[in-house]
Amino acid sequence: MGSRLGVCVVTGAAGFVGSHLAERLHEGGATVIGIDCFSDYYDRERKLANLSGLTGADRFELHELDLTSADLAPLLGRADVVFHQAGQPGVRSSWGDDFATYLRANVLATQRLLEAARGAPRLRRFVYASSSSVYGDAEELPTTERALPRPVSPYGVTKLAAEHLCGLYGKLGVPTVSLRYFTVYGPRQRPDMAFSKFILALLAGEEIVVNGDGEQTRDVTYVGDVVNANLAAADPDRTPPPGAVYNIGGGTRTSLNHMLRVLERTTRRPLHLRYDAQPPGEARDTHADCSAAHRDLGFSPRTSLEDGLAAQVRWIERGFSGR
Repeated sequence: MGSRLGVCVVTGAAGFVGSHLAERLHEGGATVIGIDCFSDYYDRERKLANLSGLTGADRFELHELDLTSADLAPLLGRADVVFHQAGQPGVRSSWGDDFATYLRANVLATQRLLEAARGAPRLRRFVYASSSSVYGDAEELPTTERALPRPVSPYGVTKLAAEHLCGLYGKLGVPTVSLRYFTVYGPRQRPDMAFSKFILALLAGEEIVVNGDGEQTRDVTYVGDVVNANLAAADPDRTPPPGAVYNIGGGTRTSLNHMLRVLERTTRRPLHLRYDAQPPGEARDTHADCSAAHRDLGFSPRTSLEDGLAAQVRWIERGFSGR
């Protein structure tokens, strides 16, 4: 599909999801303009490794710039599609003084990108990476997009605010679509995320600290399925209404204890668990109803938990090669 999308801007291109998306677009024939500010949230070299397959390639360019201050009009003026994957991640670190960083990276950056998109003459679609964190402790599972968003973390508040901005600019003519990701995992996952920590601890024979009783549940989504959702949202043959919002999940609701047992079987290493208190800001359970995304975008998750975790384990065992 990439060649049909033309010129694609991918923000956060050196990150976890952004690098996979940029790679898939390029493989499909698109011209990819990557943007990344290389924040210090985690190691710069690891982010560069994420793009090792694209470095020096024709039809790919990487711009190191800050969305909150750079002149974005020249880059967006060339774009047929914008995939806005950039943002400050992390639920637990969004409390306290660091909230200012989240406001800049998640809200102001999105607003400035949307302003530049208003004047982009070729733009056909603006796809925003939102989060299931906007729901907080949802009253109904599985959760549909009709559920009232009630974030339980400052991070979730900023993702919801940016989503509302996409809705507002959709009414001004920017063809926005927001995708609410449910816990993305797979190769290149950020080092602060749970599966990355669990796998490294298992391989090293170290103790794993579980926050809570382990019976909290998650709908987790393989990164390849998230990339498929982005491509579907940008498909020129599909016409989601401007400002549309869709859940993007993995299709099942699984307890953390069960996921740890899957990792134990996959790595063939014994679990050493210690249960600790549950920190604030995290929902007890998540489960996506993806029927709207299936109806409007043709999206359905394809990767099982077992296959997805096996792929992530293989990547970590190869030493974060990024390939």
